[in-house]
Amino acid sequence: MGDPTLEPADFDTMRVGYGLHPSLDVGDLHDGWLPLFAAWLEEAGHRGVREPNAMVLGTVGVDGRPSTRTVLCKGADDRGLTFFTTMSSRKGAQLARSGYASATFPWLTVERQVHVEGRCSPLDRAESLAYWRTRPRGSQVAAWASEQSQPVGGVEELNALYEVAEERLADVEEIPMPDRWGGYRLRPDRVEFWQGGRDRFHDRVECLRGQDGWTVRRLQP
Repeated sequence: MGDPTLEPADFDTMRVGYGLHPSLDVGDLHDGWLPLFAAWLEEAGHRGVREPNAMVLGTVGVDGRPSTRTVLCKGADDRGLTFFTTMSSRKGAQLARSGYASATFPWLTVERQVHVEGRCSPLDRAESLAYWRTRPRGSQVAAWASEQSQPVGGVEELNALYEVAEERLADVEEIPMPDRWGGYRLRPDRVEFWQGGRDRFHDRVECLRGQDGWTVRRLQP
């Protein structure tokens, strides 16, 4: 095999143009961030974005280093964005320490992104349980089988963990929710809407939560 290193010139060719959309109207955000976010989310799905509710969740470790991973947003309302995970995982431990997170929806094929920042708190057990009951049985078994983020010896050991959990729960009609599993709500205090612009002169509008509600302002590219 040849040298797999990409030279700078190779990266230079990885360039596309932007400019699908007219400039954002700040007036579209007079009712807050949620209506425009919902409209963009729906449009992304209609335009063929796979899992438009996928978001890159950012947390901060005890050492101050940022950490990101992709999770699925499972709800959005005036209270914020919700998602579900194993709360004893690496991200769960980081959220417990800092209490803050960010989330980015990278709808790059439609030249849009939404970035959200704010406090992130666990949902109460009743809310988490309501969602748990909608999950496919296989996903419920997986939640019992995996101590998320913990090391494992290999694929065979990993598959064995699932098989053991599957066998143990085979006669359980309604699989209970593990204590270590649950949901979070990210309550935004900053939301940024981004659209690609011609010549990298991108369109950015920022919503900031204050004591008297939301303020909206346009940002330079």
